[in-house]
Amino acid sequence: MNPRLTAEFWVSAYLTRLRLVDIPVFVARKGDKTAGSVLVKLNTLDGQAKAFQRQFNLISGELEWIVMAEGAEADVDASLYKQAGFDRDIWVLEVEDRDGRHLLDDPSLA
Repeated sequence: MNPRLTAEFWVSAYLTRLRLVDIPVFVARKGDKTAGSVLVKLNTLDGQAKAFQRQFNLISGELEWIVMAEGAEADVDASLYKQAGFDRDIWVLEVEDRDGRHLLDDPSLA
């Protein structure tokens, strides 16, 4: 997420981008409109899931999406629930795609 964009603006753009390519996505938890961080859960609809968070890479100096949890969907959900307990401002988006597409690596969403 571009640090100059509000969380709400980035979320709106991400939802639109996914819907344009027919990847179902919904807001599971709405966070702070301005400064909330965004977590993305990828549900592959087979009982498995991954959760992604944005992290600063000290080597490249860039923000990048990393996997913060993966495995059984219930375990990933528990990790997201725990994270929400630490940070009331976070957004949680859920992407549902059997092929594992999430578009977080799409440069247009940087």
